[in-house]
Amino acid sequence: MPKEILIAKNITREGPGLIEEVLQEESLPYRIVDLSQGQAITAQDSFDILVVMGGPDSANDKTQKMQAEIQSVEEAIKSGKPFLGVCLGLQVMVKAMGGEVVKGSAPEIGFRSQSGGFNAINLTIDGKNDPLFTGLGSTFRVFHLHGETVNLTPQMKLLGTGRDVDNQIVRVGTKAYGIQCHFELTGEMLETWLAQDDDLKAQDQGQIRSDFAANRAKYTQVGKKLVRNFLEIAQAA
Repeated sequence: MPKEILIAKNITREGPGLIEEVLQEESLPYRIVDLSQGQAITAQDSFDILVVMGGPDSANDKTQKMQAEIQSVEEAIKSGKPFLGVCLGLQVMVKAMGGEVVKGSAPEIGFRSQSGGFNAINLTIDGKNDPLFTGLGSTFRVFHLHGETVNLTPQMKLLGTGRDVDNQIVRVGTKAYGIQCHFELTGEMLETWLAQDDDLKAQDQGQIRSDFAANRAKYTQVGKKLVRNFLEIAQAA
């Protein structure tokens, strides 16, 4: 049983969603800090698992907030703590461990790709063999909200690719994972994001709501299974 799971939000509206639901269902101890409100990732001995959520910042920002976040993530991963990064959290992980964060070929926003069809993750051979995806098959639909992507170091493993952006799911070592898509989204969170996020305000919000309704059951099943698989990896570490 972990001592504590620390969840770091990069902006107030992007909370843990389905991640928090699973933690509550499993009665696991966790604590949430909001980095956008001046809170910080605490000393490494105060948590066993670190989760970093998404947000509008760039991992390339030179702000005190981002520099401190990158340092904390680097320290956590190098100390052997299990790590899960979502969207910006993936990019922070890659940046902290020596990779690059760069502008994507095109923004990925919502459930649908700019090149047509639904956004989906396709697992690589390494991904199909990774315990994070046990019971999930080789492909699943996802929700995106990002304009940057990552370039990996040779030491990083690419576990999943996308239609428009290749580097979607990355592993560092054996228990640090970054996932570019948002697998944690709930209906309540979606409504908040549609009202507050500038990129989503510019989209066809009716289409996004319709896409969420059509995919919600499977999307939620996949998201919660990902969380449970990660927790099994983390607790076995």
